Amino acid sequence: MQPGPRNLITDIDGFLVGNADDAALRSGVTVLTSDRPFAAAVHVMGGAPGTRDTDLLAPDKLVAQVDALVLSGGSAFGLAACDGVMQALADAGRGFAIGTAKVPIAPGAIVFDLLNGGDKAWSQNPYPALGRRAWNAASVDFGIGTVGAGYGAMTGWLKGGLGSASTVLSNGITVAALAVVNALGSATVGDSAHFWAAPWELGDEFGGLGQGGHFDPTHEPQPMKRMGEATTIAIVATDAALDKAALQRLATSAHDGMARALVPSHTPLDGDLVFAATTGRKPMNDPLADTYLLSHAASATLARAIARGVHAATPMPGDLQPSWRDIRNGL
Repeated sequence: MQPGPRNLITDIDGFLVGNADDAALRSGVTVLTSDRPFAAAVHVMGGAPGTRDTDLLAPDKLVAQVDALVLSGGSAFGLAACDGVMQALADAGRGFAIGTAKVPIAPGAIVFDLLNGGDKAWSQNPYPALGRRAWNAASVDFGIGTVGAGYGAMTGWLKGGLGSASTVLSNGITVAALAVVNALGSATVGDSAHFWAAPWELGDEFGGLGQGGHFDPTHEPQPMKRMGEATTIAIVATDAALDKAALQRLATSAHDGMARALVPSHTPLDGDLVFAATTGRKPMNDPLADTYLLSHAASATLARAIARGVHAATPMPGDLQPSWRDIRNGL
């Protein structure tokens, strides 16, 4: 396995990502979209999810494809980012056709970042406008770290962020991930700069420090953030021709990567979930073997994307937590 040319989810031909954020708000929105509708599914492992229109992604539901997937800060307020994305899609003539009407399909999920020091005393919900801006900004090139839905993200003790990674497999299929890392748990071992995800690092994509740090197996972790401030939401994507049932299985497998990269994960206080999406542009030549490899790659790639999000976080005035760069530099 090796990373794609950008080491981003947009290494899958056809997918685009847009970010929009607000420095005063300390929050933002990230949108995955494409030039045409694409198949998607979802699997939820956290005990406190915040979602919109995810029921329609089940394999037995009518709608087979979506126009966008929306990741947002803002807790339940952030679900309104989907409104802005839907309006932008409608203006572009996109949507599920029902007679002469078209209804854009843009499921979303949120993280809780309402207590991160930003100005949340708005008179009008800012997330619809952020959602529209994010969709308008969609491109093959986008930033990671303190951007988009990861702008105000935090983890157990370090700043979180938006991360992405990609993997090109020997069979020519690409698997990639996009994650908003706002976990109750920690991405690093103890109080070190060593990432839990180090065994799956390719090159030095998140510091190249390898395995290390002191792990005490007798330690009982206690929440370092206040209750309700948690959640990691992610998208795993591929270009393999998978239906919604196979995508749901891919999302389920990818949760292993979240558990490898964040300790603890999937707590009753986290809203951890994974969307899965595909452009479907590459056939499965050996369905059994390819599915096996895809599942492994999805979990490994998501672990890398999570670590990259924390690694890329930018220190800013007013931060409530140090960034990975701070502790790596010994500050």
